[in-house]
Amino acid sequence: MLRQYELVDRVLGYDPQADEALLNRAYVFSMQAHGSQKRASGDPYFSHPIEVAGILTDLHLDDETIATAILHDTIEDTVATPEEILSKFGPAVARLVDGVTKLSKIEAQSESERAAENLRKFLLAMSDDIRVLLVKLADRLHNMRTLHHIPKPEKRRRIAKETMDIYAPLAERIGMYEFMKEMQTLAFQQLEPEGYESITRRLESLKSDGGDRIAKISSGLKLLLARNGVDAEISGREKHPYSIWRKMSERHVSLEQLTDIMAFRAIVENEEQCYQALGAIHRRWPMVPGRFKDYISTPKRNGYRSLHTSVIHADNMRIEIQIRTAEMHAQAEYGLAAHWAYKQDGVRPDTQVSWIRDLVEILDNTDNPDELLEHTRMAMYADRIFAFSPKGELIQLPKGATPIDFAYAVHTDLGDQAVGAKVNGRVVPLRTEIENGDQVQILRSKAQQPQPNWLNFAITGKARAAIRRHVRHRERDDSVALGRSLYDEIVGRLPVAVGPDALNAAIKRLKLTDEATLMESIARKQLTDAEVMEAVMPGSTEGIEASTPVQRQAISIRGLTPGMAYDLCDTCRPIPGDRIVGLRRAGEPIEVHTIHCQHLAESDDSDWVDLSWGEGAQGGTARIVITLKNEPGALGAVATIMGQHKANILGLRLDNRDTTFHTNLVDVDVRDVAHLMKLMSALRAADAVSAVDRG
Repeated sequence: MLRQYELVDRVLGYDPQADEALLNRAYVFSMQAHGSQKRASGDPYFSHPIEVAGILTDLHLDDETIATAILHDTIEDTVATPEEILSKFGPAVARLVDGVTKLSKIEAQSESERAAENLRKFLLAMSDDIRVLLVKLADRLHNMRTLHHIPKPEKRRRIAKETMDIYAPLAERIGMYEFMKEMQTLAFQQLEPEGYESITRRLESLKSDGGDRIAKISSGLKLLLARNGVDAEISGREKHPYSIWRKMSERHVSLEQLTDIMAFRAIVENEEQCYQALGAIHRRWPMVPGRFKDYISTPKRNGYRSLHTSVIHADNMRIEIQIRTAEMHAQAEYGLAAHWAYKQDGVRPDTQVSWIRDLVEILDNTDNPDELLEHTRMAMYADRIFAFSPKGELIQLPKGATPIDFAYAVHTDLGDQAVGAKVNGRVVPLRTEIENGDQVQILRSKAQQPQPNWLNFAITGKARAAIRRHVRHRERDDSVALGRSLYDEIVGRLPVAVGPDALNAAIKRLKLTDEATLMESIARKQLTDAEVMEAVMPGSTEGIEASTPVQRQAISIRGLTPGMAYDLCDTCRPIPGDRIVGLRRAGEPIEVHTIHCQHLAESDDSDWVDLSWGEGAQGGTARIVITLKNEPGALGAVATIMGQHKANILGLRLDNRDTTFHTNLVDVDVRDVAHLMKLMSALRAADAVSAVDRG
C-alpha cells in the first residue's frame, strides 16, 4: 500500500501545481473513516481506495480525481456523509464522489434492484463528468486484482461476469486498452478457469520449445528499421489469454492452428516515420492479405491511431506489428486519460473523435461543470444505450432500440410473448424508442405470438432473427392448415370418395416429402387443382378442362392469422360478415377481398377461391369516409360516437377540405359488419355529419 507521502509525491511529480493539502486531507479522512475495517484478503480496508488512487496517478490525473479515488468508498462503507465530503473537500470532489458511490441506502425490493439503481446513477453521473468513469474503472480493476480473496465462487463469478459485460467494454469504448485487457484476463480466469489454465500452460510450453522468440524477433525488427533510417523502440508480447480464447472460439480452431499469437509494437518519432517503417517491414516480409489497417489516416471512434499489419515471418509464422508515435501510444494505452499526461505541455492529439476533443478543450479552459455537462452528456454512448430491467439486469442496446429489442435481449421467450411495455413506470407502445438509463418492464401474455409488423421497429439482429424465425414457422403452419381445407374441397369434387391411401399415393406421385409439404404447395398455388386431382385419382381430370367443376363449399379462414397464409386487401378492407373471395397466385399467400372489390376485375392471372370467415370470427379494421360540417367540435362529436359504440380509431386522415365541409378517412377497429353498420347509422344521425360511406 502506498504511504501518504508516496502518493502525494507521485501527483506532485507530474503536476507541481496540485493541491497538496487536499490530497493529505483526503488520505487522513479515508484512513480514519474506514478505521479497523478489513477486506476479504485481511488487509486494512483503506488500502483499497489508496491503491485505486495509485492506479490513477499512473494516468497523471488531476488532484480532484485522485482525492475522489481516495474517498470513493467512504459514504457507502463508513459513517461519513455527503455533507461532510462537501464541507471538507469542496463541491467538485463531492460531486465526483457522489457519482461513484453506490446507493447502499436505496429502498429496493432486492439486491439486484439496488445494483441496477447503482449502475444507473453511475452512468448518468458519468455523463456529467467523465472522471467518474475513470475512477470507477480503476476501482473495478483493483477489485479484480484482489478477486481471488473472495471465498464464495458464485460471488467471484458474478463480479467477473459484470466486469466482462460492462466495465471492460466501457474501458474499450474510451480507448483504455490496458485496463480492458487486464480486466478481461482476470475475469476470464474466473469465468473459464479450465480454458485459462489450458491456454496459459500451452503458451508456456510454446515459449520453452521456441526459446525467447519474442526477444529475437524484436531485435531483428529494431535492426531492420535502423538500417532504413528509423530509430524505433520495439516491444513484443504474446496476446493475452482471453484474446486467444476468443479467436479460437470465433475461428473454431485450436491454439496450435493460431498463427498470430505474438504481437510487436514499434514506437517511432513522428507520423512520417510510421509509414517509413511500414514500407521497410513490407519490403522485408510478405504481408498477410486483409490484415493491414491504417488507423492514422482514419482513426477509430475513440481516438485510437496506429498502423496495424501482419506479416509472414520466419518458419511461416505470422506476427502482428503495430507502428505508432509516443503520443499515439499514450492515447492507445490509456485513451481519454492520456490527456492528463500531456496536459502540462499543452500537447493534445489532433484527430481524436469529436466528443473527446470537446471535453479536453472544456477541461483546459473552464472550471464550469455546467459547460462540461452540456458538451459531454451521453456523448460517449452516441451509438449505444444502457437500459435496466425491474430486477436490476443491465441491458446494452444500440441507439434507436425499442422494448421489443430489450425483451429479446433479456430472453427469447419474453420477446415472443411481449404485448406491451412500461418505461420508467409508464405504459408505452412496443415501438417506443428507449433512452439511455431507462428502466424497462415488458408486459407479457402466454397467448401472444410475435407479429410480422414488429420487424418495422425491431433493430437488433437477435430480435429480428427471432421474429423472422417465428413468422416463417407460423406462415408454414397456417399455410398447411389452409392447404388442408383446400385439399378437402378439391378431392370433394372427385366422382368417388378417397381415403388416406390415396393421399399417400398422391404425395409419392408428386415426389413430395410429406403431407405438410403437399398442403403448403396447394395453399400457395404451387400445384393446380387439376394436378392435385390427377395425383389423387389418376384419370379423373380427363376432359375436365372445358368444364371445370365449380367449388362446392367455401373455405373457412377461421383461426388463421392475417399476414401469414392470407393477406387482407388494403383497398376494400374486409371484416367478418363481409362476403369474401380469395385470389390465389403462385408462391404467394391468398389475397382476401370483399365480393365487390374493384381489384377483382384486374385479377386475370389468379384463381378465385370462395372463402368464409368461419363461425365466431370477429375483429377487423374497416375504413369509413366521413364528410363533416366545417365547424368547431365536429370531429370531437364523431370521436364521442365511436367511443360510445366501442369502436377504436386506428387512423385518421383529412382527405378533402373546403369552406363548408371536410372529408376524413377513418380506420376503425370493429367486431364485424353488423357492428360497423350500427356505428355508421349512429354517425349519420349526428348533426355535424353530412355523409358516411364505407371506404
